[in-house]
Amino acid sequence: MITLLLALALLWPFGVMGHAVWLAYRAPESQRDYFSVLWLSAAWPSLLLAYVGEAQWTMDAWMLGGEWELNSLSRPWLAFTALLWSLAAVHARGYFAAEQAQAQRGDQDAQRRLLRLALLWPLTLLGNVLLIIAQDIASFYLGFAVMTFAAYALVVHTGTQEARLGAKAYLILAVLGEGLILGGFLWSAGAADTLMLQGVRESIVSAEHGVWMAALLCLGFGVKAGVIGLHVWLPLAHPAAPAPASAVLSGVMIKAGLLGWISVLPLGHAQVSGALAQFGHWMLVAGLAAAFAAAVYGVFQRHPKAVLAYSSISQMGMMTALVAMGLVAPDVWPLLWPGLVLFAAHHALAKGSLFMGTSISEHLPRWPQPLIWALLALPGISLAGAIGAGLVSKWGVKAPLYEMHHESLIKLLSWAAVGTAALVSAALWRQWQQRHQGGSNREQWGAWLVAVIAALLTPLWLPLPAGSIEMPPLKEWLGIMWPFPVGVLFAAVGWLVTRPLTGKTLPAGDLWWFYAFVVGSVLVPIRAFGHCCGRLKSASVVTTQKAEETLMGHLTRLLSGESWLRHHTSGLMMMLAVLLAALLMWEGQR
Repeated sequence: MITLLLALALLWPFGVMGHAVWLAYRAPESQRDYFSVLWLSAAWPSLLLAYVGEAQWTMDAWMLGGEWELNSLSRPWLAFTALLWSLAAVHARGYFAAEQAQAQRGDQDAQRRLLRLALLWPLTLLGNVLLIIAQDIASFYLGFAVMTFAAYALVVHTGTQEARLGAKAYLILAVLGEGLILGGFLWSAGAADTLMLQGVRESIVSAEHGVWMAALLCLGFGVKAGVIGLHVWLPLAHPAAPAPASAVLSGVMIKAGLLGWISVLPLGHAQVSGALAQFGHWMLVAGLAAAFAAAVYGVFQRHPKAVLAYSSISQMGMMTALVAMGLVAPDVWPLLWPGLVLFAAHHALAKGSLFMGTSISEHLPRWPQPLIWALLALPGISLAGAIGAGLVSKWGVKAPLYEMHHESLIKLLSWAAVGTAALVSAALWRQWQQRHQGGSNREQWGAWLVAVIAALLTPLWLPLPAGSIEMPPLKEWLGIMWPFPVGVLFAAVGWLVTRPLTGKTLPAGDLWWFYAFVVGSVLVPIRAFGHCCGRLKSASVVTTQKAEETLMGHLTRLLSGESWLRHHTSGLMMMLAVLLAALLMWEGQR
């Protein structure tokens, strides 16, 4: 039964893609339903698979030898991933209803966009599912690459200038990340003569240059995880992408980088070298820097989805710091990882519902306004750790740190949560400023409501190991909840202080523009050299043409002479024969 579900989870998206192709070529335009129930069901087998129990599959005939597994890590990861993909698909059905109506009326551009989305959405899902269950390098990398490149269609969907810029930034960083990951895998797998992710972890521990292998893999997966310096695609891609695409990009696809770290780094390994521990310290600093810097920069953004993108960078910075603790203090990792998985799952559903909420505020239903805005705020309040699953997930990571006496990190994470509260407050304020009435439908707000509920109740449905997560003691609630009101206060004060600067704002993408300037500056002399080479080429072409013309003139004259000789050869030979005969006769007379 479980093997059948696995096959269904991996093959069902292909059936969905086949149905999309059939619609494009066989169904009449007026009857094409790009978001049919079949399309919505692409992630349902994967969601069921996460709840049937643990299992392992070995397939020697699959590429270099496949090993897939459902274990205590991959099951909850698959559960929240498949759930968010399912909810985002339902939300997409409502979100794209107007565009689908245009396509059914014969709009060729709308048909092209929706067909591309209908094809590559399930393919992106398939890659995401495969990388979660994979335990061999080839399957993991295949799933990661398929997910990465197929998701380009989700970002570029609208085709606007902003969408093309966001998609370009996404693709450039994606190619860079894939190259780093591939280099790290080839190096570590070659050193240990292994094809499994477990072997990669052992190779990093035992190899002489293991820290450099870890650095390559950390940076490669860091592109997806939004590590500081490589995060620039997030605030450019999210404002341009449709809300359902932003939900899965920031909710689950960004977590692929986090899962990559957990899968390949020797977290919790008792024999971690001093160099790897030092690398963990650098990773810890980078994570905390992202958590604070993204919060400070993000609150000044105008677009609510840009603010939420910086919130994702900040939250992923906290998760980066927690992963780094597996290298810095290996003994804390066995206690820490269940809380980190809950943190990731809660962030996925909360951030997914926040991104879906941006489309709700753009098309407000005819409900009581206080109710709508309270519902829009709930995931953000939970994300800051003040209520629901946010409260439990914060305790899930703080309790092990308390037990192992890492109080300094707890304080830093608490202040980072202040930044989270400020960011979600700023995002909600921007949504309020840009709100519009009407246009939503039941699929759109229904999926959003379910996502909000799932985010608040994450510990109840996430299949984590029994007893790994507990409710925080009542005396700890204040220590977990205080960042939210402080963050809201900071956001309000910041708005009052910067209110006179209404016409000025920091550009989304921050370092992207610096990178573009640096690359542009480097390319100036290269372009000048290229133009110089072009001019030299043009001059050489002109000179060569003139020389060719001169040579052809000489050859033409020679050909004319040759033609004259060919026509008069017999006469010349007769004259020569007569001359020779005359000379012989004259010589004979002498």
